[in-house]
Amino acid sequence: MRVPTADFAGYTPQQAAEEQRRLAEKVVLRPLPAPPTIGGLDVGIRDGMAQAAVVVLTYPGLGVISHGLARRPVAFPYIPGLLAYREIPVVLDALRGLDTLPDALMCDGQGIAHPRRVGIAAYLGIILDHPTVGCAKSRLCGTHDVVPVERGAWQPLEDKGETIGAVLRTRRGVKPVYVSPGHRTDLATAIQLALTCAPRYRLPEPIRLAHTLASVGEREFRAAAARRRPVS
Repeated sequence: MRVPTADFAGYTPQQAAEEQRRLAEKVVLRPLPAPPTIGGLDVGIRDGMAQAAVVVLTYPGLGVISHGLARRPVAFPYIPGLLAYREIPVVLDALRGLDTLPDALMCDGQGIAHPRRVGIAAYLGIILDHPTVGCAKSRLCGTHDVVPVERGAWQPLEDKGETIGAVLRTRRGVKPVYVSPGHRTDLATAIQLALTCAPRYRLPEPIRLAHTLASVGEREFRAAAARRRPVS
Protein backbone atom coordinates (compact mmCIF):
# COMPACT_ATOMS: atom_id res chain seq x y z
CA MET A 1 0.00 0.00 0.00
CA ARG A 2 1.34 3.41 -0.94
CA VAL A 3 1.57 5.90 1.93
CA PRO A 4 1.13 9.50 0.77
CA THR A 5 3.12 12.52 1.86
CA ALA A 6 1.71 15.66 3.46
CA ASP A 7 2.98 19.17 4.07
CA PHE A 8 0.84 21.75 5.86
CA ALA A 9 3.46 24.48 6.22
CA GLY A 10 1.39 26.88 4.10
CA TYR A 11 -1.94 26.20 5.82
CA THR A 12 -3.61 28.81 7.99
CA PRO A 13 -5.66 27.60 10.97
CA GLN A 14 -8.80 28.73 9.16
CA GLN A 15 -7.92 26.65 6.08
CA ALA A 16 -7.20 23.63 8.25
CA ALA A 17 -10.51 23.90 10.11
CA GLU A 18 -12.43 24.27 6.86
CA GLU A 19 -10.69 21.21 5.42
CA GLN A 20 -11.68 19.23 8.52
CA ARG A 21 -15.34 20.14 7.94
CA ARG A 22 -15.11 18.82 4.39
CA LEU A 23 -13.28 15.65 5.40
CA ALA A 24 -15.87 14.88 8.08
CA GLU A 25 -18.27 13.95 5.29
CA LYS A 26 -15.88 11.20 4.18
CA VAL A 27 -15.64 9.40 7.54
CA VAL A 28 -17.00 5.84 7.36
CA LEU A 29 -18.15 4.20 10.59
CA ARG A 30 -18.62 0.45 10.48
CA PRO A 31 -17.67 -2.64 12.51
CA LEU A 32 -14.19 -4.06 12.02
CA PRO A 33 -13.47 -7.78 12.46
CA ALA A 34 -10.63 -8.54 14.86
CA PRO A 35 -7.45 -7.45 13.04
CA PRO A 36 -4.46 -9.86 12.95
CA THR A 37 -2.13 -6.92 13.59
CA ILE A 38 -2.49 -3.48 15.14
CA GLY A 39 -0.15 -0.50 15.02
CA GLY A 40 0.29 2.20 17.63
CA LEU A 41 1.27 5.76 16.70
CA ASP A 42 2.63 8.59 18.82
CA VAL A 43 4.64 11.77 18.23
CA GLY A 44 7.12 13.44 20.54
CA ILE A 45 8.18 17.04 19.97
CA ARG A 46 11.36 18.63 21.32
CA ASP A 47 13.32 21.72 20.27
CA GLY A 48 11.23 22.25 17.15
CA MET A 49 11.62 18.68 15.91
CA ALA A 50 8.85 16.10 15.74
CA GLN A 51 9.66 12.41 16.11
CA ALA A 52 6.97 9.90 15.16
CA ALA A 53 6.98 6.26 16.17
CA VAL A 54 4.88 3.38 14.95
CA VAL A 55 4.94 0.02 16.72
CA VAL A 56 3.24 -3.01 15.16
CA LEU A 57 1.89 -5.79 17.39
CA THR A 58 -0.02 -9.01 16.91
CA TYR A 59 -3.65 -8.94 17.98
CA PRO A 60 -4.88 -10.04 20.43
CA GLY A 61 -1.56 -11.51 21.61
CA LEU A 62 0.23 -8.11 21.57
CA GLY A 63 3.63 -9.46 20.59
CA VAL A 64 5.87 -6.80 19.02
CA ILE A 65 6.47 -7.45 15.31
CA SER A 66 8.18 -4.32 14.00
CA HIS A 67 8.59 -0.60 14.50
CA GLY A 68 9.51 2.54 12.63
CA LEU A 69 10.78 6.04 13.42
CA ALA A 70 10.86 9.33 11.54
CA ARG A 71 11.91 12.92 12.34
CA ARG A 72 11.21 16.25 10.70
CA PRO A 73 10.93 19.91 11.76
CA VAL A 74 7.59 21.05 13.14
CA ALA A 75 5.87 23.22 10.51
CA PHE A 76 2.47 23.96 12.07
CA PRO A 77 1.72 25.65 15.42
CA TYR A 78 0.13 23.94 18.40
CA ILE A 79 -3.61 24.68 18.20
CA PRO A 80 -6.16 22.52 20.04
CA GLY A 81 -8.30 20.70 17.49
CA LEU A 82 -5.66 20.95 14.75
CA LEU A 83 -3.22 18.34 16.02
CA ALA A 84 -3.34 16.44 12.72
CA TYR A 85 -1.72 19.33 10.84
CA ARG A 86 1.19 19.34 13.28
CA GLU A 87 1.78 15.58 13.40
CA ILE A 88 0.42 13.85 10.28
CA PRO A 89 3.43 14.66 8.02
CA VAL A 90 5.95 12.94 10.30
CA VAL A 91 3.49 10.11 11.09
CA LEU A 92 3.28 9.33 7.37
CA ASP A 93 7.08 9.34 7.20
CA ALA A 94 7.18 6.71 9.96
CA LEU A 95 4.54 4.57 8.27
CA ARG A 96 6.51 4.56 5.02
CA GLY A 97 9.34 2.91 6.92
CA LEU A 98 7.27 -0.24 7.44
CA ASP A 99 7.22 -3.14 4.98
CA THR A 100 3.43 -3.32 5.23
CA LEU A 101 0.80 -1.42 7.18
CA PRO A 102 -0.79 -3.15 10.18
CA ASP A 103 -4.43 -4.11 9.73
CA ALA A 104 -5.59 -1.32 12.05
CA LEU A 105 -3.95 1.79 13.49
CA MET A 106 -4.42 3.25 16.96
CA CYS A 107 -3.43 6.90 17.42
CA ASP A 108 -2.61 8.76 20.60
CA GLY A 109 -5.30 11.36 19.91
CA GLN A 110 -8.90 11.75 18.88
CA GLY A 111 -10.93 10.04 16.19
CA ILE A 112 -14.36 11.60 15.70
CA ALA A 113 -14.39 12.88 19.31
CA HIS A 114 -13.54 16.28 17.93
CA PRO A 115 -15.49 19.54 17.46
CA ARG A 116 -15.49 19.04 13.67
CA ARG A 117 -15.45 15.21 13.93
CA VAL A 118 -12.01 14.85 12.35
CA GLY A 119 -9.28 14.31 14.90
CA ILE A 120 -5.87 12.95 13.96
CA ALA A 121 -7.06 9.30 13.87
CA ALA A 122 -9.97 10.16 11.57
CA TYR A 123 -7.77 12.31 9.34
CA LEU A 124 -5.16 9.58 9.03
CA GLY A 125 -7.78 6.94 8.30
CA ILE A 126 -9.34 9.03 5.55
CA ILE A 127 -6.12 9.81 3.68
CA LEU A 128 -4.94 6.18 3.97
CA ASP A 129 -8.43 4.69 3.54
CA HIS A 130 -7.50 2.43 6.43
CA PRO A 131 -9.13 1.41 9.75
CA THR A 132 -8.14 3.74 12.59
CA VAL A 133 -9.04 4.34 16.24
CA GLY A 134 -8.30 7.28 18.48
CA CYS A 135 -7.33 6.79 22.12
CA ALA A 136 -6.59 10.04 23.97
CA LYS A 137 -5.49 10.74 27.51
CA SER A 138 -7.71 13.81 27.82
CA ARG A 139 -11.02 15.10 26.50
CA LEU A 140 -11.16 17.58 23.64
CA CYS A 141 -14.92 18.11 23.58
CA GLY A 142 -18.15 16.55 24.78
CA THR A 143 -19.68 15.62 28.12
CA HIS A 144 -20.21 12.35 29.96
CA ASP A 145 -21.50 10.84 33.17
CA VAL A 146 -19.26 9.45 35.91
CA VAL A 147 -17.52 6.23 34.84
CA PRO A 148 -17.73 3.35 37.35
CA VAL A 149 -14.38 2.31 38.82
CA GLU A 150 -14.30 -1.24 37.40
CA ARG A 151 -12.07 -2.13 34.47
CA GLY A 152 -14.12 -2.22 31.28
CA ALA A 153 -16.73 0.27 32.50
CA TRP A 154 -17.48 3.13 30.15
CA GLN A 155 -19.82 6.03 29.53
CA PRO A 156 -20.81 7.61 26.21
CA LEU A 157 -19.05 10.82 25.29
CA GLU A 158 -21.69 13.12 23.80
CA ASP A 159 -21.59 16.41 21.96
CA LYS A 160 -24.51 18.32 20.44
CA GLY A 161 -26.82 15.34 20.83
CA GLU A 162 -24.39 12.91 19.16
CA THR A 163 -22.39 10.07 20.69
CA ILE A 164 -18.84 10.72 19.53
CA GLY A 165 -16.85 8.32 21.68
CA ALA A 166 -16.52 6.48 24.96
CA VAL A 167 -14.87 7.31 28.26
CA LEU A 168 -13.33 3.94 29.06
CA ARG A 169 -11.83 2.60 32.29
CA THR A 170 -8.92 0.35 31.28
CA ARG A 171 -7.76 -0.22 34.88
CA ARG A 172 -9.79 -0.28 38.07
CA GLY A 173 -9.65 3.04 39.90
CA VAL A 174 -7.33 4.64 37.31
CA LYS A 175 -8.27 7.66 35.17
CA PRO A 176 -10.18 6.62 32.03
CA VAL A 177 -9.10 7.14 28.43
CA TYR A 178 -11.14 8.79 25.68
CA VAL A 179 -11.76 6.35 22.84
CA SER A 180 -13.43 7.05 19.50
CA PRO A 181 -13.57 5.55 16.04
CA GLY A 182 -11.47 7.21 13.38
CA HIS A 183 -12.35 5.71 9.98
CA ARG A 184 -13.65 2.29 8.86
CA THR A 185 -14.30 1.32 12.50
CA ASP A 186 -17.17 1.99 14.91
CA LEU A 187 -17.50 2.77 18.61
CA ALA A 188 -17.91 -0.87 19.67
CA THR A 189 -14.76 -1.78 17.72
CA ALA A 190 -12.83 1.12 19.25
CA ILE A 191 -13.80 0.10 22.79
CA GLN A 192 -12.95 -3.57 22.19
CA LEU A 193 -9.57 -2.80 20.64
CA ALA A 194 -8.58 -0.35 23.38
CA LEU A 195 -9.61 -2.67 26.21
CA THR A 196 -8.00 -5.78 24.72
CA CYS A 197 -4.79 -3.83 24.09
CA ALA A 198 -4.62 -2.62 27.71
CA PRO A 199 -4.23 -5.78 29.81
CA ARG A 200 -1.85 -4.21 32.36
CA TYR A 201 -1.62 -0.44 32.01
CA ARG A 202 -3.94 2.53 31.54
CA LEU A 203 -2.77 3.13 27.98
CA PRO A 204 -3.19 0.43 25.34
CA GLU A 205 0.10 -1.30 24.55
CA PRO A 206 0.40 -0.09 20.93
CA ILE A 207 0.40 3.59 21.88
CA ARG A 208 2.20 3.05 25.18
CA LEU A 209 5.13 1.45 23.35
CA ALA A 210 4.97 4.04 20.57
CA HIS A 211 5.21 6.79 23.18
CA THR A 212 8.28 5.13 24.71
CA LEU A 213 9.93 4.92 21.30
CA ALA A 214 9.02 8.46 20.23
CA SER A 215 9.64 10.36 23.45
CA VAL A 216 11.90 8.28 25.72
CA GLY A 217 14.32 6.43 23.47
CA GLU A 218 14.92 3.39 21.31
CA ARG A 219 17.00 1.63 23.97
CA GLU A 220 14.16 1.99 26.49
CA PHE A 221 11.65 0.87 23.89
CA ARG A 222 13.62 -2.27 23.08
CA ALA A 223 13.94 -3.05 26.79
CA ALA A 224 10.19 -2.57 27.31
CA ALA A 225 9.38 -4.73 24.29
CA ALA A 226 11.73 -7.45 25.48
CA ARG A 227 10.25 -7.45 29.00
CA ARG A 228 6.63 -7.81 27.99
CA ARG A 229 5.06 -11.19 27.51
CA PRO A 230 2.44 -11.71 24.79
CA VAL A 231 -1.08 -12.07 26.15
CA SER A 232 -2.44 -15.60 25.89
